[in-house]
Formats: sequence, structure tokens, C-alpha cells
Amino acid sequence: MQLTVREAARMLRVSEKTVYRWVADRGLPAHRVGEQYRFNRAEVLEWVIANRINASPDLFEEPAVALPRFAEALEAGGIYYRVEGHDRDAVLRSVARTLRLPDGTDPDFLFQVLRARELLGSTAMGDGLAIPHPRHPLVVHVIRPSIALCFLETPIDYGALDGKPVFALFIILSPTVRAHLHLLSRLAFALHQPGFRQAVMKQATRGEILSEAERVDVAAQAVRSIAEASG
Repeated sequence: MQLTVREAARMLRVSEKTVYRWVADRGLPAHRVGEQYRFNRAEVLEWVIANRINASPDLFEEPAVALPRFAEALEAGGIYYRVEGHDRDAVLRSVARTLRLPDGTDPDFLFQVLRARELLGSTAMGDGLAIPHPRHPLVVHVIRPSIALCFLETPIDYGALDGKPVFALFIILSPTVRAHLHLLSRLAFALHQPGFRQAVMKQATRGEILSEAERVDVAAQAVRSIAEASG
């Protein structure tokens, strides 16, 4: 979730003028969206702790976000084919410009945060798959959590431990850390389901992949029911 200057001022318990001054003089993390500043909640929280600022308790509370089923998240994010790019940065730039992003979200900004995460260590997970995501899940202004699946026009070297070039990217975008972890766990479960994994590996149609995603949700519910009954 991104904060406006007014929201940041309220949570920092200062005036909007002071917020602008702290951006200029004290390194308060801010991002340009058009002609306005936006503040990432997680980055502001880190800055507050480091600078011992007496902020509002509201800053420490994540907003409540409904957790979607896996198939819902994948349908919301979209499935894309023949995404161009001959190296990691070119692919990530293409991905940022291809995804259906909310109004006011800058594709170049999304590219930068995805790239920054890769600089910390490759998100390739082997077998030609990778899961790029912002370092801080709250950094991109999205309303609902989503997972996008992008198949590349040309498989690329992504620094995978198994040495295999990456041909498919799952991009997780979430307004909260809790929702991010929820989607990450659902994706991990899905990739262990033979039907869904096979559909991804053969780059099946959108309809086939979403049908398998629905089966993943059914399987996940069955596992939860068994766990609840035994617990």
C-alpha cells in the first residue's frame, strides 16, 4: 500500500511541509508517481525505526486485505505469452509494461523494484521457472493480491542453480506482507500438483492453466479439511 503525502504526515504526526523537508534533508524514502510523492508503508516503517521517530501506531498495522484463492489470484494477474527480451533486465522491463497495472502505477517503477530484488539474488527456482517480486510487497500500489504468469519468447539465463534457462515467470503483486506470503505458499503448493505443473511446463492455453488452478484450490481445500479433522 502506498501512502500520499497527507497520509504519511498523519502517520508520522507532522505537517505535510515537514514530510517534504524530511524527504529532502533526512532521507525519508519517497517515490515519484507522476507529479506527486508516494510512500511505501514498509520503507517508511524501516525509516521510522532507524530514525527513532515517534510515529502513529497506525503505521505499524497492516490494512486488512481479503486473501484470494489461487485461481482467483492467477486470473486477476493474467497469463501472458511471448513476452520479449534477451536478458533479465529486458525481460523484466517487458513484463512491467505487459501486466495489467492499476491506474497511476508506473511500469518503469515496477521494473526498478523487480530488478532491485534480483540484484539481491536470483529468484529462479529451477526447471525454467522464476518468481520475481518486489523486495517489499507493499511497494506497488495494488488493491488486490495477484499472480501473473508470463511465458517468454526466448528462454534466458536467470542465474538458476540448476543452470537451466528460464522460460516462465510468476510475478506476485500484493498490498500486504500477509497476502504476499499467502500467495507464495499457494504458488508453491500449485507447483507441486502434477496437473498444474505440467500445464505450465508445456505452456498450455489460458483456459487449461486456469482449469488446473481451480483443481489446485480443490486439492488445497481437501488438505486443509484433513488437517482440521486430525487436529
